[in-house]
Amino acid sequence: QVQLVESGGGLVQAGGSLRLSCTASGLTFSDYNMGWFRQAPGKEREFVAAINKGGGRTNYVDSMKGRFTISRDNGKKTVYLQMNSLKPEDTADYYCAASIYYSGTLSSGYALWGQGTQVTVSS
Repeated sequence: QVQLVESGGGLVQAGGSLRLSCTASGLTFSDYNMGWFRQAPGKEREFVAAINKGGGRTNYVDSMKGRFTISRDNGKKTVYLQMNSLKPEDTADYYCAASIYYSGTLSSGYALWGQGTQVTVSS
């Protein structure tokens, strides 16, 4: 069974850090590009970051460069999102996604999704 499971969310004060993890099962992890998306209450799902199959290329939305870092460990079948200098506007449900074909910014390009993990940043 193909499954993506996120973890690491929680409540953090503004300026703090969190590291999200997404562990895959039921697939050959190195065949998939991986992405992180988030969705705040009442807002559309938005792209955060993506990483290619081998981990050598990354893609970030400009507003998050320097604060967020995506990485992966293919041996552990896990993709990470390190989030630093968190702001209240980062509050959202964060989702990981996988695609054999796509590593861009559109959620429609990813076929596999996790259940999400909630991040709340207090002021």
